[in-house]
Amino acid sequence: MTAAFDPAQAPAPTPAAEPQRTPLHALHQRLGGKIVPFAGWALPVSYPEGQVAEHRHARAAAALFDVSHMGQVRLDGPGFEAVAAALETLVPADVLGLPVGKQRYSQFTTAEAGVVDDLMIARPPEGALGGVLGPVFLVVNAANADTDLALLQAGLPAGITATRLQDRALLALQGPEAVAALARVAPGAADTLNALRFMEGAVVELAGAACWVVRSGYTGEDGVEISVPAGQAVALAEALLADAAVKPAGLGARDTLRLEAGLCLHGHELDTSITPIEAGLAWSIPKVRRAGGARAGGYPGAAVVEAQLREGPARRRIGLMAQERVPVRDGAALHDAAGRPVGRVCSGTLSPGVAQPIAMAYVEAAAAAEGTALFAQVRGRGVPVTVSPLPFVPHRYRRV
Repeated sequence: MTAAFDPAQAPAPTPAAEPQRTPLHALHQRLGGKIVPFAGWALPVSYPEGQVAEHRHARAAAALFDVSHMGQVRLDGPGFEAVAAALETLVPADVLGLPVGKQRYSQFTTAEAGVVDDLMIARPPEGALGGVLGPVFLVVNAANADTDLALLQAGLPAGITATRLQDRALLALQGPEAVAALARVAPGAADTLNALRFMEGAVVELAGAACWVVRSGYTGEDGVEISVPAGQAVALAEALLADAAVKPAGLGARDTLRLEAGLCLHGHELDTSITPIEAGLAWSIPKVRRAGGARAGGYPGAAVVEAQLREGPARRRIGLMAQERVPVRDGAALHDAAGRPVGRVCSGTLSPGVAQPIAMAYVEAAAAAEGTALFAQVRGRGVPVTVSPLPFVPHRYRRV
């Protein structure tokens, strides 16, 4: 097996004079979006109605997010099986068993099982979009795209290549009315869209553009993510925003939505010091890749993962609910009732859906039981918090 990739050896991103702009940049400006730098990109954090209104609209109807900063990567090689087998040396997922038209969540791991990045892995239909997506299609985080490409190029064998698709945009339409709104834009594809279940994808023509549409997202709501040619992204976005159910939403709402849904954000809940098991992502490692499975191990950090699956991790990701209306933010230290340090907050917000402060944190396993009373250090005093189950708001994915 190829030696585990060391993220510290990845080439540093080339400094840019200005953040990169997505194909929808001018549209964001016309809509009054408040543009901020994020992961090397200029993106809207909110629109004139405000972050809370955008959050609530995503829960009630349909919100449109520009996520074109995410890295879209095509893997090529002599057929799906060869590409999938090669990718399995870098991730703990069952890629070889991925059915046509399906997508799975996984992680790139280090030799110590730390998470270099989390990603989506899809198997589009053969020749989809003229072969643009390849036999295996990945979506990776924007901040880690250069590192991920270096990891792939270092770790994949000869004959298997990774190419970032620079000429495609990515839109996320999220909320209980998302699929219905999308079907109104493409009535001829309504049956195809309505038939999709969570993590299933299809090639669909939308507003004149040939798109790859997957029923997935990062909000806990039903919805879709749409890979569209960059030159046709504005027309598609405008067609969607013309629907009465759809409003634009920015990075701020995307973060509070994913936090309510208990979803990890790389750089907060995930990094190279945190394993998938500590993060509560054991569900993403199937039996076939575990001890005793037909293709057990074989990826970086497999021995560490197996030990934590067998013995349990020393720390765990948990949810926290504050007992006062005091937001508990990233970095706040956590102590038990005796004042002993037990962990640290990795994300926190005042939840629009729960109407009180919520957070996610890592604590030692002995302090991770639901209902455990802890104290978060906020501006020099201990704010009482309680370990709470995740997610804070039930997921509403369409699975059946």
